[in-house]
Amino acid sequence: MKKVTALAATVLTTATLLSGTAQARPLPVQPHPWDKRVHCQSTDRDGRKIVTRYGNSEFGWNHFTHRHNIRKCSILDAALRDKVDRDDHHGRLEYDGVAIRTGPRPAQVKFVVIVQYARKTKDGRYDAGRGQKIGVINAFCRNQPQNKCPAWMNQ
Repeated sequence: MKKVTALAATVLTTATLLSGTAQARPLPVQPHPWDKRVHCQSTDRDGRKIVTRYGNSEFGWNHFTHRHNIRKCSILDAALRDKVDRDDHHGRLEYDGVAIRTGPRPAQVKFVVIVQYARKTKDGRYDAGRGQKIGVINAFCRNQPQNKCPAWMNQ
């Protein structure tokens, strides 16, 4: 009987350790995790403080740096310092910008910066917190393959 009890205790202990329930507590589930930290900040012509949060793969810095090749805050600032070009009067603002390359091979690229100037995204999935704004949700180049900006813009 002692052997059976010792064997059962060993099996139970091993199973508990392998399942990880002995010490680890389950983490609370976040429905849509995103990084609220601010990466860049600008002020537009109307005095709105506009932040660019790190975000995630769906929106924010982590979205458009990889997907649209905008890797400098100065690119965003160039558009955000000007007036709002499109306003849906529900928190979505769009700013147009132009990047110009001079030199032996001059080029010009038009780009857009989209801002959600509200506490929550339109679908309600993301919340910046009381008194905060979501900020820049996307930035991309127009008339470029896959709306991806040329590498010279980041130099």
